[in-house]
Order: sequence, then C-alpha cells, then structure tokens
Amino acid sequence: EPSAPAGQARAAASKLSEAMGAVLQDPRRQRRLVLVIVCVALFLDNMLYMVIVPIVPDYIAHMHKAGRPTTSPKVHTLQVPTPTSDSDNMSNTSASPTESEDVKIGVLFASKAILQLLVNPLSGPFIDRMSYDVPLLIGLGVLFASTVLFAFAEDYATLFAARSLQGLGSAFADTSGIAMIADKYPEEPERSRALGVALAFISFGSLVAPPFGGSLYEFAGKPAPFLVLAAVSLLDALLLLVVAKPFSAVTRARANLPVGTPIHRLMLDPYIAVVAGALTTCNIPLAFLEPTIATWMEHTMAASEWQTGMAWLPAFVPHVLGVYLTVRLAARYPHLQWLYGALGLAVIGASSCVVPACRSFAPLVISLCGLCFGIALVDTALLPTLAFLVDVRHVSVYGSVYAIADISYSVAYALGPIVAGHIVHSLGFAQLSLGMGLANLLYAPVLLLLRNVGLLRRSRSERDVLLDEPPQGLYDAVRLRERPVADPDGAPRSPSGPFDECEDVYNNYYTHS
Repeated sequence: EPSAPAGQARAAASKLSEAMGAVLQDPRRQRRLVLVIVCVALFLDNMLYMVIVPIVPDYIAHMHKAGRPTTSPKVHTLQVPTPTSDSDNMSNTSASPTESEDVKIGVLFASKAILQLLVNPLSGPFIDRMSYDVPLLIGLGVLFASTVLFAFAEDYATLFAARSLQGLGSAFADTSGIAMIADKYPEEPERSRALGVALAFISFGSLVAPPFGGSLYEFAGKPAPFLVLAAVSLLDALLLLVVAKPFSAVTRARANLPVGTPIHRLMLDPYIAVVAGALTTCNIPLAFLEPTIATWMEHTMAASEWQTGMAWLPAFVPHVLGVYLTVRLAARYPHLQWLYGALGLAVIGASSCVVPACRSFAPLVISLCGLCFGIALVDTALLPTLAFLVDVRHVSVYGSVYAIADISYSVAYALGPIVAGHIVHSLGFAQLSLGMGLANLLYAPVLLLLRNVGLLRRSRSERDVLLDEPPQGLYDAVRLRERPVADPDGAPRSPSGPFDECEDVYNNYYTHS
C-alpha cells in the first residue's frame, strides 16, 4: 500500500515531536540545550574573527596586483610593515604598496571590534528590555547575512562592509549569549562552570579558525570557509527557535520582568569599573601580539610559515586548563575570585615580558601558553563576578553589564590591529611587549579592591521578591556600609569595603537619578 510508508513517517514524526516536547519541558535539559546554543554562537563568532587571518592578506595582495580578486595557493599570516633601509631604493619603492596593503588589512581586522564597541552601549539596554533570546536570534541572523556577504565579496569596500556587519551581529550575539547563561544559571558554582564552558568554546574557535580557514581557502577557494560558518549560524538560529521559542506568548510575557539598571549607572559602579579595566588590560597583549608576532618571528628566529601559523595553537590546552582550574577553585573558595584574577594578570604580565627574550620556537610557544593560561584565569574569575555584582548591588538583569564586558574586549581588539604595528615601528617589538607586561603587573594589585565582594549577600531572595509582590523593577541592594553587626540568623556582617568613601556619591547619584 503506498499510503503505509506515509502513515509510518507521520507516526515517527509525531513520536519525535512528543519526545522533543518532553525534553524541552524539563528545565534542566532545556538550559543545557540553551548552553549548547550559546556556546556554538560564541564559537562561531570567534571563528569569524580569526578565520580571515590567513585569507585576507593574500587576497588583498592579489586584488592589488591583478586589479581583481583571485585566489592563490599560498597562504599568509597577518603581518605589519617592516622597516626598510634608506639606501635600498628598490626596498623603498616596494614598501609603499606593502604598507598601503597592511593599513587596509589592519583597518579591516579592526572594523568588527570598532563597530562592536559603538553598538554595545545600545545593544545592552535593548537586551535588558527584550530578554535574551530575541537579541541572540537577531545576532545570529546578522552573522549569517554578513558571512554570506563576505564569502562573495569581490572588492575591499564590500569586504569592509561585511566585516563591520559581523561586528553588529556580535554585539547582539555575544552579549545576549553570556547574559543568557548568567540568567539560566543563577547559583554558584553552576554559573562559573557554565561560563567556563563558554570560554573554552571561545578559545577553541579563536585557535582553530586560522588553520580551518587557510586549508579551505587553499583547496576550495575563498567562499568555502565562510559558507560553512554561515550554515552553522543558520542551524544554530533554527535550534534557538525550537528550544527557546522567542516569539511565543510565554516569552512575550517576560516584559513584566524587572527593569534593568541603565548601563551608564552600571559604568559608575566602582566595582564593575575595576572588573572592566581588568578585562581590557588582560586582553591587550593578545590583541597586540596577534598582528605583530609573525613578522617578529620571521626576523628574529627565521621562522617558517608553518611555525608562525602554529605558534598559537598549543595555547588552547593551557587555556582550557586555566578555565578548569579556576572553576574548581571558585567552587571551593568562591570568595577568592579576585585573587584568581590578580594571579592571572601577573602570569600575563610575566609571559608578555618574556616573549621578546625568546630566540627559538619552543620557548616562544611556552610564553604564549602562559599568556593564554593567565587570560583564562582572569576571564573565568571575573565574568561571574560581574553577574554577582549586578545581583547584589543592582537588578538581576544582565544585558547591560555584559555589554560593558564586551566593550572592554572590543577596546583591546579595536586598537590592536591598527596601533600595534605603529608602536613596533616607532618603539620596537620588545618595548611593546614589555609595556603590555608592565601594565598587567601594575593592574594586578588593583583587584585587591574586590576582596570583599564575595562577602556581599542579597538582603532578600529574588524568588521571594517575585513571589511576594509584583515586579517593580527594583530589588533590595545590599551595601557594605549598611550591613548590621549581625544578620537575624546570627551570621556576621560583611566588613567595610574599599569604596565606602565614594559610595555616598554613587548612591546619591543613583537615588536622585
């Protein structure tokens, strides 16, 4: 009977739909699926940031030579201009187009982070107002469109527009994704563990992207890696639609949730400012070394192209190790998050200072591994701290505070591709590395100002507030100086914090606003 297979197919589809419905009804399974969706989105975004490293320099060079885009089997890494001898006229003649190409490459690399930096002050409040799933879907949609556009771009203007559009998508996808994790995992140590998993995906995407992009570019042409990533973003968006149902009636009812604290008030919070400064400082060495270290390796240790391409790949292991170690330590000693961040800054500073002294491949790889290990410590310790600060000092809505975190990252990655090369030319690579290392070492003691943050507690449970009274957009904030000598249950009060003197100014501004 021809109708029999059709009936069996409908029955199978019905059973599959019922099974999926049962899975989605379980809150624990649902938030695990949400974590997977967010991790894929973050992995995709960092793949898009780094996948052009081996592609664009070669592609733009051939556009300049031939007057039209062509592909070449030779794959290069991003490089900065190198000094030329005044006595060598041939070198001076060829230096001008090379420097012009490098300026174009640097601007193209930075355009994503620059637009991300400009959009985040707007995307944070939008995420607070719309919840997290709709902005994440918007971000994935923009990433899909921009990646397809980049795949078929045939001139520099289109490449620049596509790269900038990726920054727009990232401003929504990254911020809403991290905020969604903080919202779905409100308790420690689950929150730190979930954010640690997300950071591992970010690291993996950044490190695997250059060999992935270079291989597909060499054997399948420029569109291939971008079309693969566009397909991943489309599948992730479809999975988000199935799991989160962002346009359902239940989701639209989330408009009754408390109104988040405005982003400018969060920026005035001294504790959040300290965390944001640490996130920027720890990422500056990575952002500035990525576009400059390949040329330095070629001149210092006569490194081959495979060595310049593989220098960062081993760093994935210590990065994941740093994430794992920080999550385990935070679960046992949660009040020492500031110490883990300070230790990470010290490791970053020492590793950055050691890089110029390396004269062979192996010591350099060890230094870069130390750098990524320190970044893992800082990020894994301080990203959950931002959510905790919002919980105890503001409203537990996380879009704006993680927009501030994304701004911190974007500052480093917007400046790196443009400024790093000029610093190397004017001062030298060693001075650049030593300066970045010294900045991290000097900032590490600043995290002592966060040492009492772990002792803060909510005056009332958020669940109690939501159950006892309709949401008013304000939660009870616990301030260190207002804590009694002992809580009603006999627990000791939190000690006074380092920002008590400026707290009056901050609170008066907050109240009058």
